[in-house]
Amino acid sequence: MTALPTFRRAVVVTGLSGAGKSSALRALEDAGYEAIDNLPLSLFGMVAGSAVEIAPDAPSGLAIGIDARTRGFDPIALIDETIALKRRNEVRLDLLFLDCDADILGRRFTETRRRHPLALDRPVADGIARERELMAPLRDAADVSIDTTTLSLPDLRRLLGQRFGLAEAPRLTIDVMSFSFKRGVPREADLVFDARFLQNPYYEPALKRLSGERPEVQEYIARDPAFADFYAKLADLLLTLLPRYGSEGKSYLTIAIGCTGGFHRSVFIAGRIAQQLHEAGYQVALRHRDMQAGP
Repeated sequence: MTALPTFRRAVVVTGLSGAGKSSALRALEDAGYEAIDNLPLSLFGMVAGSAVEIAPDAPSGLAIGIDARTRGFDPIALIDETIALKRRNEVRLDLLFLDCDADILGRRFTETRRRHPLALDRPVADGIARERELMAPLRDAADVSIDTTTLSLPDLRRLLGQRFGLAEAPRLTIDVMSFSFKRGVPREADLVFDARFLQNPYYEPALKRLSGERPEVQEYIARDPAFADFYAKLADLLLTLLPRYGSEGKSYLTIAIGCTGGFHRSVFIAGRIAQQLHEAGYQVALRHRDMQAGP
């Protein structure tokens, strides 16, 4: 009998229908993973277990897609299987959960004229609600959760590349993002900081429509008497915490900076933090979630 191949690492891709599981599997496949979609749960232990024999020089990783459509799907059984596999030797296995707001999911199903797999004879909204309840244990147990509500496909591919790259020596990867509190706190954020107490360029006619990437906006924010002390303490806190996250084995961290509109203050601070962390030797990606929406 031919032995199953060994892989450098394994990722279980799951989440809500319409949240991007197929796109995530394709992105991982492009990054060097062998991808298997809708693997029956009865075969999961055997197939994923092949990744237990970790081979640092293995050419690829293993990505397995499992969701509510999978034959014999049981979220608790899947969680138990992944926990058991992680306890075997030094297996490197991650559970990735893709989430999305109900309104956006509904729009995606409507635009593609697809039926929801859990509501073939009922409104799409019923299927989304039912699936969210069914998948809640997996969302809570996930090693990585990515909210695709406002995420473009290129951004999703970039995040997956950062978090599940097949580099031989994984480093702590940091995703710094700005956002608007009006549009909600990012679900994937590990650390959230609020910049709404700083003076707001929105109320300056000459600055209102200029983003936080513009020097004149940055100078205006930096003149706030509270800015220098706040920023110094924020940077010091992050530079103190990040080595501890790394020593605990965390591979990725999302730092979110928010303000009212996600256009001025948070954009400036996120960019400055990202640059400082990069200069400190960290692998950093910067994303302005809501800047394109304007002031």
